[in-house]
Amino acid sequence: MLTGPASARRECGLATLSLRRLRKSFGPVEVVPGIDLDVAEHEFVVLVGPSGCGKTTILRMIAGLEEPSGGDVVIDGAVVTEREPKDRDIAMVFQDYALYPHMTVAENMGFALRYRRVKRAEIRRRVAEVARMLEIEALLERTPRQLSGGQRQRVAMGRAIVRDPKLFLFDEPLSNLDAKLRVQMRTELKKLRLAVPTTTVYVTHDQVEAMTLADRIVILNHGRIEQIGPPEEVYETPASVFVAGFIGAPAMNLLPARLEGGLLALADGTLLPCRHNGAGEVWCGVRPEDFRWVPPDAAPNGAHLRGAALTVEPLGPDTLVTMQAAGAEIACRLPPRSVRRAGETVTVTLDPERLHLFDRADGRRL
Repeated sequence: MLTGPASARRECGLATLSLRRLRKSFGPVEVVPGIDLDVAEHEFVVLVGPSGCGKTTILRMIAGLEEPSGGDVVIDGAVVTEREPKDRDIAMVFQDYALYPHMTVAENMGFALRYRRVKRAEIRRRVAEVARMLEIEALLERTPRQLSGGQRQRVAMGRAIVRDPKLFLFDEPLSNLDAKLRVQMRTELKKLRLAVPTTTVYVTHDQVEAMTLADRIVILNHGRIEQIGPPEEVYETPASVFVAGFIGAPAMNLLPARLEGGLLALADGTLLPCRHNGAGEVWCGVRPEDFRWVPPDAAPNGAHLRGAALTVEPLGPDTLVTMQAAGAEIACRLPPRSVRRAGETVTVTLDPERLHLFDRADGRRL
């Protein structure tokens, strides 16, 4: 943990963020129609959603890099909407790292402190402390062009940490890294949260990053908040068809069905008991891991689906099978080597207690 006045202030629990009816339009196009969000002190909140959903625009408005069309940004109880970025006491880590190419790693990390006229000895101390934390001590005299993508990302994070800000903002910081390095850097970010527990808003389109890093996830769709909650809650009880289809890899299966007085009728005639007593057209959601494989020589016990395997992907601990059944293509996570090749007949059972129902008209959870 960094020492000094800023750290003492954060330990007093003052680093909070509130967005009040924050909106943004570019000409006639409304990108963010008005959102409300409260982020608690030391909380790690991830904004996630597909490209064009407004998440980066929201982050840039928090940072002061984009002027809102309406609403307010409130940090530590003070409205900062009209303040310049330099006066908001935030640090932002960009997707492209934004390092100065002519400066060394040490100079990049200490630049903001020099700008604030911090004494040279204090700058050296802070840079050395953060370099040890991020294990980049051996890189301090190198320039950015001498670094790998992962090393540049560490330097960019180090530059933010050295400032000891009230608020960290991350704009898709891992998107330029290869798959293996992204996994490694996610682990490093988890460790970093323990070492520097600053309030953080993190933007990504990668739902795996959101699930593994967040205290709470904010799922955005066309600038609107679809759902806010802890990762487990969002995964287990998605509030809409959009959330169900976005969170999860593979996404939740959505089967067309009709609800009639406590029974759910799937497109192939399968009837499932249901806790809802209403009537109407619905989507029946099933997570891939909630199917249970029935061996070819065994009789299904209870409600089941049967269809031909369209694709078979062995993944080691399980096999991802896509099959045609119940009026849809269904993704199932099945035991390894249970299904060997496309074309095989696959039988799976489903637990009615693990079903998710969504209204067909508005997509909201029942």
